[in-house]
Amino acid sequence: MNQQTNGDFPEGATVVFGGSGGIGAIIAEGFGQAGSNVAVTYNSKADRAREVAGRISGSGVRAEAFQCDVRDAAQVEACCRSVLETFRAIHTVVFAAGPVVEQKLLAETEPSLWEASVQIELQGFMHVTRAFLPALRDSQGSFVHIGSAGDRWWPPRDGLSVVPKAANEALIRGIAKEEGVNGVRANSVLVGVIEAGMFLELLERGVFDDAWIKETQKLLALKRWGKPEDIANAAVFLASRKAGYITGEQLNVSGGFGV
Repeated sequence: MNQQTNGDFPEGATVVFGGSGGIGAIIAEGFGQAGSNVAVTYNSKADRAREVAGRISGSGVRAEAFQCDVRDAAQVEACCRSVLETFRAIHTVVFAAGPVVEQKLLAETEPSLWEASVQIELQGFMHVTRAFLPALRDSQGSFVHIGSAGDRWWPPRDGLSVVPKAANEALIRGIAKEEGVNGVRANSVLVGVIEAGMFLELLERGVFDDAWIKETQKLLALKRWGKPEDIANAAVFLASRKAGYITGEQLNVSGGFGV
């Protein structure tokens, strides 16, 4: 099925970068449930991406998996062409790609870790922006960046995630300012502690111990961890026509982290 099942989105597809990840997969499924066709991108987790696409297809819309390393501009451009060949139009690009981020003080951050994070999160998002802007101009669509609640309240040892994402917040505002004349919107979802993906992996490794959990809980107004569906719901809203007059903004989905 190629058409959306409701009027929340223009014709075409949502492209989810990082769609094979813990949060990215739920975001991709959220767009499918909302009636959008979905392109699920992955770098190395092909089986996982195809599994996600299969579940989305079961909801009555079309979903396909596409391999793409966002660090490579040529691959990103080729991915855009492939998605357009498959779906004919793109109305939303969600950028949720990112590595598992080691928890390091800035003074102890190795150059290799820094460069890896910047290459994926910052350079990757710029590659995606350049490649996909023409398609979003055609559809008057939007970018949704999956950022960090650390942009509002600095979490010690999380600089490898917060700093590149903070640069992307400036990029989001730039897109909103420069591309509004073309009908393109750009917004961010700021992510708190979510029971999925990187948080669960670091928890299993013991990086987040009982003391960390106790101190972090103190900073939450809502005394629970977030669910990936919380992020998906926010992303779907910002991309939909319900948010048609919202651009250049941040939606903080963090349970009141640091309030």
